[in-house]
Amino acid sequence: MTASDPHNADSRNADPHKEGTFKVIEIQSTLSEAKLPEKLILEEIESSGYDEDSTFAIKLALEEAMTNAVRHGNCGDAEKKVRVRYAVTPEKVVICVRDEGCGFCPDEIPDPTHPERLSLPCGRGIMLIRAYMNEVEYREEGREIRMVKRNPAKSG
Repeated sequence: MTASDPHNADSRNADPHKEGTFKVIEIQSTLSEAKLPEKLILEEIESSGYDEDSTFAIKLALEEAMTNAVRHGNCGDAEKKVRVRYAVTPEKVVICVRDEGCGFCPDEIPDPTHPERLSLPCGRGIMLIRAYMNEVEYREEGREIRMVKRNPAKSG
């Protein structure tokens, strides 16, 4: 795992007041390495005053996004990388997970709640991410997911 210097221009958002300063972590595309960004991000979330429900939601969404990037995006190829950019403020958490795969169209993923698909083990990650995060956006032809969770304690 490599983490970039938070003062590096590459790890800053264009508008730091809007989303905070982004930190960048790049890992090998393995499920064991995929846990490392989660640990760092959750430590920041807990120290920023997020409640237990929000912390659980972010943890679940991040686990799903990381698993999808490793298994589906990079097809389990440990030579490929997963890049995580994140910003944690007391108001919201923004996480972007990017793989080196060929991308996909999230609208073409079949509904996992359809009776014919209930017994199948795939497709639930996207549904869970959308259910638990306030904003979800796919970028770069599906190679990157941007997730936002607002802190309910700071919401009006």
